Amino acid sequence: MTFGTKIAWDDTVLPFQLDKSDIRGRVARLDGVLDNVLKQHSYPPVVEALVAEMALLTALIGQTVKLRWKLSLQVQSNGPVRMIATDYFGPQAEGETARIRAYASYDADRLTQGAPFDQVGKGYFAILIDQGQGTKPYQGISPLAGQSLSDSAEGYFAQSEQLPTRFALSFGKSTEKGGAEHWRAGGVMLQHMPKASPFAQGGATGEDGLLTAHDLLDEDASENWNRVNHLLNTVEELELIGPSVAPTDLLLRLFHEEDPRVFDAQQVRFGCTCSAERVRQTMSIYSARDIDTMTTDDGRVTADCQFCGAHYDLDPATLGFEATKGADQGE
Repeated sequence: MTFGTKIAWDDTVLPFQLDKSDIRGRVARLDGVLDNVLKQHSYPPVVEALVAEMALLTALIGQTVKLRWKLSLQVQSNGPVRMIATDYFGPQAEGETARIRAYASYDADRLTQGAPFDQVGKGYFAILIDQGQGTKPYQGISPLAGQSLSDSAEGYFAQSEQLPTRFALSFGKSTEKGGAEHWRAGGVMLQHMPKASPFAQGGATGEDGLLTAHDLLDEDASENWNRVNHLLNTVEELELIGPSVAPTDLLLRLFHEEDPRVFDAQQVRFGCTCSAERVRQTMSIYSARDIDTMTTDDGRVTADCQFCGAHYDLDPATLGFEATKGADQGE
């Protein structure tokens, strides 16, 4: 079940539902997406690992957004890795491919030899959903918590969405027989179906007074949640990454007694939306005087995309609300 050197389920997100336990989820497998995200920058290994984890979380969470919507994840911290930002662009039409991009900002001289999450200090985890022109973006924020970005994402869903959520992720550089070293990642996301009244009577029992999954479940739902999480705990890293295990086979191995149902898989790829026109739109709020302060000694305004590294070299006369030339006249 391969196409050349690419496995059929690489760069896909498979939604599923466990009918017996009222739990939904997704299985994600990223291969070329991660390679393309990470080759745009020369990140140190600990930063690469954080960007890979964030991209995998983005694929798992983003699969739920509607056509043409954009979902963004962002981590801001006072640690050596100051920011990690990702975008998931929903398909333009049914059956088309979704796109993911990601980047990180960090202080190289502050990085340590510890675990990747040690490079992230106090801060917050945020999710933003942009439904398109003419709508107000949705934003939810929760504190960074736990021992990983996936722990923080679980905390976000408990605090901001009141949805019990669990992630099991694996990612790293892999070498298949006869192939070159490349990034591969896989993960499972579980989420209890929302209830009309999600809060349990006991209040928040988590670290620093934060809600946990069990704070949001009644006795029966908690029993289902415990059982399914116990099954997920048996998953092996190689099963998650999955070069030899199809997502459907993984679901049957883990959850065959929970009546799993799968839906259409979503294909994903690396993709950036930057363009010279978008740079001009961004700069349209500036006056000619402002544009002059951005102009180089060579008489040009330059901009670089943080996501894909694209470089734009523009005529300042085509920029700002006092532009004297059209875009087609400035090049």
